[in-house]
Amino acid sequence: MILLKDILYRVAIEQVVGSTAVAVRNVAFDSRRVALNDVFVAIKGTLSDGHQFIKQACDQGAIAIICEQLPEMIINGITYVQVRDTSEALAYIADNYYEQPAKDLVLVGVTGTNGKTTVATLLHQLFTKMGYATGLLSTVENKIGHEIIPSTHTTADSLTINRLLRKMVDAGLTHCFMEVSSHGIDQNRTLALDFDGGIFTNLTHDHLDYHKDFKTYRDVKKRFFDGLKPQAFALTNQDDKNGGFMLQNTKARVQTYAQKSLADFKVQVLEQQISGQLLKIDGQEVWVKLIGGFNAYNLLAIYACATLLEADPISVLQQISTLESVSGRFQYYVAPNGVTAIVDYAHTPDALENVLGTIAGIRTGNETLITVVGCGGDRDKTKRPKMASVATHWSNKVIFTSDNPRSEPAEEIIAQMEAGVPAHEFKKFVSIADRRQAIKTAVQMAESGDLILIAGKGHETYQEISGVRHDFDDYKIASEFLNDQTA
Repeated sequence: MILLKDILYRVAIEQVVGSTAVAVRNVAFDSRRVALNDVFVAIKGTLSDGHQFIKQACDQGAIAIICEQLPEMIINGITYVQVRDTSEALAYIADNYYEQPAKDLVLVGVTGTNGKTTVATLLHQLFTKMGYATGLLSTVENKIGHEIIPSTHTTADSLTINRLLRKMVDAGLTHCFMEVSSHGIDQNRTLALDFDGGIFTNLTHDHLDYHKDFKTYRDVKKRFFDGLKPQAFALTNQDDKNGGFMLQNTKARVQTYAQKSLADFKVQVLEQQISGQLLKIDGQEVWVKLIGGFNAYNLLAIYACATLLEADPISVLQQISTLESVSGRFQYYVAPNGVTAIVDYAHTPDALENVLGTIAGIRTGNETLITVVGCGGDRDKTKRPKMASVATHWSNKVIFTSDNPRSEPAEEIIAQMEAGVPAHEFKKFVSIADRRQAIKTAVQMAESGDLILIAGKGHETYQEISGVRHDFDDYKIASEFLNDQTA
């Protein structure tokens, strides 16, 4: 048990009704999970308002309510704490409840549009290889040592983050690398965490269904760096036009990395093949298994971060050469008949162009490139025609298909994609709403030496249709069809 007053440290309180010297068992922001002597934090979410469930929480045994507006009915024996912002309060309460675990870890956050998962996951790989006890919080999975915990969000809620960080500390871990999404920043999920470093990858078109415009999206990202402490480092991609903007008001030590600009850390791509690329990082040549200019940036960010955390640069480069690709990020399979299928999470116009540009760089010019791509439902609609335009520009043949249509009809999403195809490229594409059939068709179209890019879902092992998740793994399905084709 912990006293209510002890978990309200740093919370902006407007008024209190009742005593804060009461012992609380647990903290919850979902009224359905409230039990006897719990604290219920009423969050105003995008779909529902927790203030509507205060009575339910009280009926289930809540001993304290944290809210922005006091309810009309005050129940004797329950403490009500009115605060300015309950999402902000939850961040501090969660941090305090779990005894500020981030302070006992070297915690590095990675934010940007593309590359967050790759950078965070490869940092976890790298530091584990170098002998550190390391944790990971990412889109794909969360890791506490060798324990793998499935991930449901890019950035989890404040309670989940702090609970996982506490488990890491209790397990003896020393480092944690974490994806920090714009949603997580905007909803204050990472507000109270004590970060030792922050990395900015890039900023491109995404999440405008939530943020409404690019400026708001950009400014939310910047808030992460604004909140870093002076002892932390703030590492930015100097080649991105928003890289400098991110760090304008940061108190942290500013560091830069780049391929094209003057920067503290530099990389040059010397050679590329499907199996890897030769890089020159800060004057040292290193062969790596990940290909593409975008991965050159990612690997440079990893090298820079490790160096800033005082790892030996030569040891870092040696281990970088052994790092494996992240699941669903330019993950390829070469079939017995010579067809190569590439699965990538690219789900923004910029990410798709990066992947297609990388493939263009390793082609001999004789292969046919077939791209299978869709767009998610209930998400930013403005990127759909742009994704289609990018796909048809860079590919010989394109199949538009479903991604995770969610509550939208897949055919309507595809129609919005088709609107982005220039008239002179109409003959390049066909539309097949069934994703499995689209992949099968691409395999049937391909001949020896050809390349198939299956974009949009990457590591995901499901497809969400009308609110129901169905088993679906792009890599598994493509490899099965390719093997059947050559059987």
